[in-house]
Amino acid sequence: MSATLYQHQREHIASLQRAYHECMAAHQLDSLAIYSGHARNHFADDHATSFQSYGHFIHWVGMSDIQHSWLVIQPNQRPQLYLYAPADFWHLPVQLPEEPWVAEFDIHLCSNKITPPLTGHAAIIGDVAALESAPQLAKSATLQPETLIRELDELRMVKTAYEIACLREANRLAIAGHQAANAAFIGASSELDIQLAYLGASRQRESEVPYQNIIGLNEHAGVLHYQRYDLMPPKHRYSLLVDAGRRFRGYCADITRTYAGPDAPSEFGDLVTAMHGLKDSLIAHIAPGVDFIALHEQMHQGLAEILISHGLYDGSAESAVETGVTRAFCPHGLGHSLGIQVHDVAGLRQPDGTLSPAPKSHPALRLTRTLQPGMVVTIEPGLYFIPMLLAPLRNKALPINWSLIDALTVCGGIRVEDNILVTDSGAQNLTQ
Repeated sequence: MSATLYQHQREHIASLQRAYHECMAAHQLDSLAIYSGHARNHFADDHATSFQSYGHFIHWVGMSDIQHSWLVIQPNQRPQLYLYAPADFWHLPVQLPEEPWVAEFDIHLCSNKITPPLTGHAAIIGDVAALESAPQLAKSATLQPETLIRELDELRMVKTAYEIACLREANRLAIAGHQAANAAFIGASSELDIQLAYLGASRQRESEVPYQNIIGLNEHAGVLHYQRYDLMPPKHRYSLLVDAGRRFRGYCADITRTYAGPDAPSEFGDLVTAMHGLKDSLIAHIAPGVDFIALHEQMHQGLAEILISHGLYDGSAESAVETGVTRAFCPHGLGHSLGIQVHDVAGLRQPDGTLSPAPKSHPALRLTRTLQPGMVVTIEPGLYFIPMLLAPLRNKALPINWSLIDALTVCGGIRVEDNILVTDSGAQNLTQ
């Protein structure tokens, strides 16, 4: 860990202590315990599912794979970390990293699973419902106080300098994976081989990715959350879509790139270039005070102009938006908050905690906030040729170039996504 990153982390922990103490004072709490969580076995099996620690636990500790552990916060005291570290010859025991930040906590290595020591009026947050001790915990503390959790969620919307440094490094590592994925595509690899190239270059195993990587060739690029990896390369290489990330100290990168293959219609490569241009123009409009819903609507206006300029739609941009044409070509939202979770918390609430749901016309939008400095968001416009979404338009008298769309359908679709920090004066792209 560099001296600068260590100092940033010390300041991050100090800021968390101040913020938590203010929240606890407002709720008249003497102690707050955060449970890391634990993996559960598959049904009727002894094999566990993949796991990541509770987000508010990671916010302090920066380790995303800690189980059966507790962090106890009390006013005017150092954070108490009760780390589950049993003697175990089946698994490598939990080990603290050799990093200076551990000196900021009082760390207790526990060979057995414990209940957290609490004093006075106490609260517990985290996934404790499945614990055998849950009834006992409920007698000594308030479990999952909703108002408090909303306030802690809001605390994660604006990132500290340490968190921004972690997100930047996660992007750097993910970019290496994306470059390797493109090289594998050029080498006529299968989806599985492209995935393996990504994991190797980004230096992570598949169980560590922040979300399941989307590696889609040809028509698969039009399946928004494509979840398979074909073992054999396709006969034709029309397109590749890679939506893949990386964690660094618990913080996530979420990057998407689309590439035109050697067998793609020439129009597809032009559309990929145009979508990069749309992404960059939207990023240029990011600044404090910008309404993300309005930015999403601006994306649809820009998408309509691309459809027109590339011969897919022979009408006005306004009519393409009003008749739902652009929504058929891009059914998802412009982006979301990014941090410890890929789709991070508090994106659909206002700062005071009140609900702020996505508008009915854009139900998939995951962020409805007004942007402010320190927020990190994704910008990910899309243009897809999804038969089930386009089919209803075929029955309407709309000036759509169906012959060109049919020729492009083999390419699946296009999505480009960068991770953006909102600054005091505008935006900074973390995905360079």
